[in-house]
Amino acid sequence: MKFSIIVPVYNRPDEVCELLNSLAEQTFSDFELVLVEDGSTKPCAHEVEKFLAPLPGDSTKPCTREARPRFPIQYISKENTGRSDSRNVGLTHAKGDYFLFFDSDCILPPHYLEMANDLLNDDYVDCFGGPDREQPSFTPMQKAINYAMTSFWTTGGIRGGKKNMKRFEPRTFNMGFSRNVFETVGGFKDMFGEDIDLCNRIRNAGFSIKLFPEVFVYHKRRVNLKKFYKQVHIFGQARINIHKLHPGSLRIVHTLPAFAVLGSLILLMFAVFVSPWLLCLHAAYLLLLCIDALIKTKSLRVAGLALIASIIQITGYGIGFIDSFVRKVLLRQGLEKYEKIIKVYK
Repeated sequence: MKFSIIVPVYNRPDEVCELLNSLAEQTFSDFELVLVEDGSTKPCAHEVEKFLAPLPGDSTKPCTREARPRFPIQYISKENTGRSDSRNVGLTHAKGDYFLFFDSDCILPPHYLEMANDLLNDDYVDCFGGPDREQPSFTPMQKAINYAMTSFWTTGGIRGGKKNMKRFEPRTFNMGFSRNVFETVGGFKDMFGEDIDLCNRIRNAGFSIKLFPEVFVYHKRRVNLKKFYKQVHIFGQARINIHKLHPGSLRIVHTLPAFAVLGSLILLMFAVFVSPWLLCLHAAYLLLLCIDALIKTKSLRVAGLALIASIIQITGYGIGFIDSFVRKVLLRQGLEKYEKIIKVYK
């Protein structure tokens, strides 16, 4: 078997339906799905069962289309231990030669697997990743958050939107690596930034990593702005976690949101005590974001929401980065946790 698709899921049966439907429409058929239920109180077992055995006349429901293609599904239910352990459980059960990872809120375009297979045949790499995009059916908020997470003006293109990256780090919403990689470096650690940590271990072991910009997924993030802030705040903290485990992995682009937060505070102070005209610098950047979002999304409403989401993305990440940097680098708090992780995975 070529591909094993490994997806952890927690309380999201509707998302699993959409994922199953997108897999059923793939133009490449040599794959299996390993679905790991992470102690959900709303499991998706019924949706999987309906998908495998659709009821006659029930084709209007998401998981019961008639005459759908069949593919092997391993449905594994376990207690709640987190996404990293769930992916590792999936890895131990997977039968394929190459493992693919997606979040449960991802939808695959019909040619995803075929294109990934062709690219691996033409230019084999041990590990690859691809970007995420929005789908026309997404809500305005989902489109706005997608812009904030993928725009060059907010993330610098490090999530797969920038082709010329020297150290591309695939993320588990769209990532793949070979069985040989897993057998050599192991699976995911129980930590924030587990996918970035794994990429560093893969690269340090001498394996190749590459961006496949054509191999994208539709990432249907189902979060509001409050949850989005919490998510990006954790991302900022995770970058320091990676720095502690992999010295030298921290790059300038990772620090920019933190400098943006500090710079904004300094600018506001000068605007109050020196000249309010200094706020024009803030206004110019926000105008740039708004215009770029309007061009990309072609919607004034989405552009407005994208502006808010972008501010949250930069601020949340920056504050998380600063907080973790002060505690773990300057004050050297919690170092025993990283020493334990390093010992376990050496």
